[in-house]
Amino acid sequence: MARISAFSLVALRERAAAAFGRLRPSSWWPGRDRDAGAGHVPVRDWVSVSSGQPARLAGFDQTLVWMAVALMALGMVMVYSASVALPDNPKFARYAPTHFLTRQMLFIATGLLAALVAVQLPMRVWEKSAPWLFVVALLLLVLVLVPFIGKGVNGARRWIPLGFMSFQPSELAKLAIALYAADYMVRKMDIKENFFRAVAPMAIALAVVGLLLLAEPDMGAFMVIAAIAMGILFLGGVNGRMFFLITAVLVGAFVLMITFSEWRRERIFAYLNPWDEKYTLGKAYQLSHSLIAFGRGELFGQGLGSSVEKLHYLPEAHTDFLLAVIGEELGFVGVMCVIVAFFWLTRRIFHIGRQAIALDRVFSGLVAQGIGIWMGGQAFINMGVNLGVLPTKGLTLPLMSYGGSAILWNCVALAIVVRVDIENRQLMRGGRA
Repeated sequence: MARISAFSLVALRERAAAAFGRLRPSSWWPGRDRDAGAGHVPVRDWVSVSSGQPARLAGFDQTLVWMAVALMALGMVMVYSASVALPDNPKFARYAPTHFLTRQMLFIATGLLAALVAVQLPMRVWEKSAPWLFVVALLLLVLVLVPFIGKGVNGARRWIPLGFMSFQPSELAKLAIALYAADYMVRKMDIKENFFRAVAPMAIALAVVGLLLLAEPDMGAFMVIAAIAMGILFLGGVNGRMFFLITAVLVGAFVLMITFSEWRRERIFAYLNPWDEKYTLGKAYQLSHSLIAFGRGELFGQGLGSSVEKLHYLPEAHTDFLLAVIGEELGFVGVMCVIVAFFWLTRRIFHIGRQAIALDRVFSGLVAQGIGIWMGGQAFINMGVNLGVLPTKGLTLPLMSYGGSAILWNCVALAIVVRVDIENRQLMRGGRA
C-alpha cells in the first residue's frame, strides 16, 4: 500500500503543478521521478503529448489492440488465400470458395464482441471466478470424451459441435489455467518455499488436465498449458530448485510418452529426417511440403494468392500450416513481419504484467504474464513446426489461423490484458483500480 500511496501523492503533486502551468512532460510520470524511489515503473511509452498541451494518459494501450486487430486482419486474408481452392477437393466439394473466409469473419466478430464484454469485468471478478472457470474447463474436457457428444476428426476427439461452430474445450482450458494458477499463487504466497504445500496441489491439477488432453489426444495443447502453469509458478516466486525439479519431471514424462508411443516415435524420426522416402509421403508429408513452400517463397514471395502448395499438397494449410502459405506468398519479409509482430505483442503483454506487479496487483500481473506465455509460446511452437525446427504438433497460430474457439478465447484473453492495463493506468492517475 505504501507504494501505491507514493504514486498517488506524486500524481496529485504533478496535477497541482499542471494547474499553475509548471508541468514538464518529461517529468510527468512517477516512474521517471526520483521521488518514486524503488517504485520505478517504465511507462514512458504511455505518454501522449500534443503541442501546447500537458502530457496525458490514454485510457488503454491502443497500440496493443491495433496490433491484435492487424494480425487478425492479415490472418483473415491468408485464410481466404489458403482455402479458396479447397472446393476443388471432393471432400469440400459442397463448400463455396468463400466458405472459410465468411466463417472466419464470423469468428472474429464473435471474438470481438466477447472481448468487449470481458474488458468490462474488473479483475477482482476474474479472481473470484478463477477456480470455478477451471472446474468448468475440466468438466468440458471430460464431456468432449463422451461418445455422441465429442466430435472426432482424423482420430482425435477435441471438439463439441454447437451448430454454427465447433467448441474446443482445450482453448478455454488455456485461459482457465492462467487465471487459476495466478489465483493459486496469490493464495499460497506465504508458503511458496514449502515444496509439497505450495506445488503439489497445482501439480495434481495440471496432471488431471494433462491426462484428459492426452486422452483426446492433444499433446500440443498440454505443452502450452504446462508452459503457462510453470511460467506463472516461476514468476510467482516458487523456489528455483523446486521449479527445475518440476521441469525435470515434466520433461521426463514427455520422454516416456514418446518412448512408449509408437506413432509419436515415428513422428520424431520423421521430424529428424523429413526427406527420407520412408517418411516424406507419410509422417513427414506436412513438414516436407511446408519446407517446399518456404523454399519457393524466397525473399519477397510468389505474390498474394500465388501459392502452389495450398493446392491440395499441404494439408491443413488454413489452420496449422498457415505460416507456410505466408512464407510462399509473402516470402521471408512477410514471415519476419509476423515473427516481429508476435514478439512485440508478447513483450507488450509482459510489460503490462510487470507494471501491475509493480503496483502490488500480483494476481493481475501474473494473469497478464501467463497470457503472454500463452500467446508467445504457442506462436513459437507453431512457427517452429512450420519451419521444421520442432516436431509436428496440432497447434494453430494465435489470432491468425482458422478456428472459432481459438479466435474467441484469444480475443477474451487479450481483453483481460487490456483490462489489467486500464486498471494500471487508473492507479497511475491516483485513482482506484
